[in-house]
Amino acid sequence: MKLGRINHVGVATPSIDQSIAAYRDLMGATVIGVPFDLPAQGVRVCFVDTPNTQIELIEPLGADSPIVKFLEKNPQGGQHHVCFEVPDIDAARAWFDDKGARILGPTRTGAHGTPIFFLHPKDMGGVLTEIMESPGDEH
Repeated sequence: MKLGRINHVGVATPSIDQSIAAYRDLMGATVIGVPFDLPAQGVRVCFVDTPNTQIELIEPLGADSPIVKFLEKNPQGGQHHVCFEVPDIDAARAWFDDKGARILGPTRTGAHGTPIFFLHPKDMGGVLTEIMESPGDEH
């Protein structure tokens, strides 16, 4: 398995609109995607481009969203996960499984339209880690 670049840092937020304003007005972000719903994951998503990666803003879509508990503990939001690219998601999943890492749920389609899975924070130094198949030139 070959670990690739950091694709994005996921930031949970109670309000994507307020977070967009903060990245635009406080941080000077100029390339901000249009928010969209990802019902299969229970979140609303928006990407903020930076020169070397993206910030993925994630807001819960409802009470059963997987980030609701995170926001209960962190009402203002905060860093939720980090996402690394890999060239082959199946090879990466087999690699982590062989190493005994706890994979959270099935491989599924992520916000970039490519396959993803998550690794348990207890196996990754306390950081929820997303593994994503590289989307090619679509960064």
